[in-house]
Amino acid sequence: MSDAYAHGNPQVRARVAALLSGWDRQILHTVAARRWPGAEPVLPRLSRSANHGLLWFGMAAGMVALGRGVRSRRGAARGVASLALASATINTIGKRSVRRARPLLDTVPVIRRLKRQPFTSSFPSGHAASAAAFATGVALESKTWGAIVAPVAASVAFSRVYTGAHYPSDVLVGAALGVGAAFAVRGVVPTRSQLPAPGRPHASAPALPGGQDLVVVVNREAGSADSAALVRRALPLAEVVECAPDELSAELEKAAAGGRALGILGGDGTINRAAAVAVAHGIPLAVFPGGTFNHFAYDLGIESVDDTSRALVGGEAVRVDLGRFTPGPAGDKEPGFFLNTFSLGVYPELVRIRERWSPRIGGWPAGVLAAALVLRGEHPLEAEVQGRRRPMWLLFAGNGIYQRVGPTPGHRQDLADGLLDVRVVHGGRWPGLRLLAAALAGPLSRSPVHAAQQLRQLRIGGLAPGTPMAYDGEVTQAPRELLVDKAVQVLTVYRPQALL
Repeated sequence: MSDAYAHGNPQVRARVAALLSGWDRQILHTVAARRWPGAEPVLPRLSRSANHGLLWFGMAAGMVALGRGVRSRRGAARGVASLALASATINTIGKRSVRRARPLLDTVPVIRRLKRQPFTSSFPSGHAASAAAFATGVALESKTWGAIVAPVAASVAFSRVYTGAHYPSDVLVGAALGVGAAFAVRGVVPTRSQLPAPGRPHASAPALPGGQDLVVVVNREAGSADSAALVRRALPLAEVVECAPDELSAELEKAAAGGRALGILGGDGTINRAAAVAVAHGIPLAVFPGGTFNHFAYDLGIESVDDTSRALVGGEAVRVDLGRFTPGPAGDKEPGFFLNTFSLGVYPELVRIRERWSPRIGGWPAGVLAAALVLRGEHPLEAEVQGRRRPMWLLFAGNGIYQRVGPTPGHRQDLADGLLDVRVVHGGRWPGLRLLAAALAGPLSRSPVHAAQQLRQLRIGGLAPGTPMAYDGEVTQAPRELLVDKAVQVLTVYRPQALL
C-alpha cells in the first residue's frame, strides 16, 4: 500500500484519508460520550480563556510578578515570542492551506459546547498550537515554570476536543506546530544552555561552606529585604550587614578586613564599588544579584543566591578583567573601574535625567522621558578620540566584547579577554536612528553613522569642562583627558563551574 500511495494512486489516498477521518470521528465521539468528572464547569471556560492568547499573556505576567530572578522573566518572554510565531504561522499559512469543516456537534452535550462556535478552518487547532508553543518556550528557559504551565496547556488542547471545536488530529498537528515554533525561536535567540562555555580562567579561592568567614554587605536601596533573607537562609554562617548607600564604602572596607572573602548584594553600581575594594585587599568577591539589571552577574553566569552558594561550597572561582579609566572619578589620581560599560555623550545625560525623575514617576517612565529629552538634543559631544577630533552622539567602551544573542548585542561570553568593545556613534542628524543602527550592527562594523573596534586601550582628550561620563550606571564629571584600558584578570569572583 505504501508504494502505491507514494506513486500517487488516488484510490489508495482516498482510503487512507477515509481511515484517518474515521479514527478522528471515533475518538471525538468517544470523548463526547464519556463522562469526565469535574470537567464540565472547567474545560469550556478554560478553552474560552485561551481565546486570542489572553490566558497565556496573563500567565506570562504572573511569572514576571511572582517569579524570582531572571529565569522567570526569560521564560515568560520566550513563551510569548513562541506563541506569537505559532499564532502567525497558523493563521496566515495553516488554516488557509487546509480547509476543513468543524466537527458536527450532535454527539457533544450542550453543556460542553462553546457559546460562540468558531467559523475558521478546523485544521489545525490554533489554541493547541499557542498552548504548546507557550509551554515549550517557558520550559526551554525554566523547567520549574514549564512543569507548572504544561498541565494547563495540555488541558487547553484537550478542551478543544472535549467541547467539539476540533477533531483530535487538528489538536495534535497544532500542538506539533506550536512545539516547532518554540524551537524555531530558540534557533534565533539561543537559551542559556546553548551558549558556549565561558572562556574564563579558573582561579583558586577558599571554600566557605555555609558562608563561614564570609561577610556580605547589602545595599538597602539596591537589594530587597527578601534577597537579604535568601542569603541568610542559604549561608547561615555568613555575617550579613545591611547599610545605606552613604555607609557602603566604610562597610565594604570593614568587611574586607574581617573576612576571607567579600560578599556583595546589590546592583551593578554597588558591585562596582565592592570589586574595587576586593582588588585592593586581594580577596575574592562573592556576588549576589540584587539590583534592577545585574548585567555583570548575569554575564558571569550568576542568576541567583543558589548559584553563588554552590560556588562558595566548592571554592569555585574565575578571574575576570576590570575596565579602567585614568584619572578616576572627579579627577582622582587613582584610576576608576568599570565592570560593564564606560560612556560619554547621550547616555550619561540619560542616566542623570532618569535618576532625577524616577523617585517621582517610577523607573521605566523616567527612562522613557529621559530618552525623549536627550534625543531632542542638537549639539553632539566634541572630543578627540585616538588623536582625531570628531562630533559624537555616543562613545561606548565595554569591558569585554559584547556578543549577539538574537537580533541585538547584549551578552559577554568572556570577561577575561583583555579587550575593550569600543563603539562610536558619529554626530549628525537623527541621533535616535543613528543609535538604533549602531545597536543592531553588532560589535564589529564601520559606516558613516557609527564605528566599532576591539581595542586594548583608548585615549580621549579635548573634553569640555563639566562633560558627564557614566560607568556602570554611575554619573560623574569627566576630566579633560582620559585613558581607558583594562586591568587584566585582577578580580577573582566566585562562580560555579557547572551552571544549572
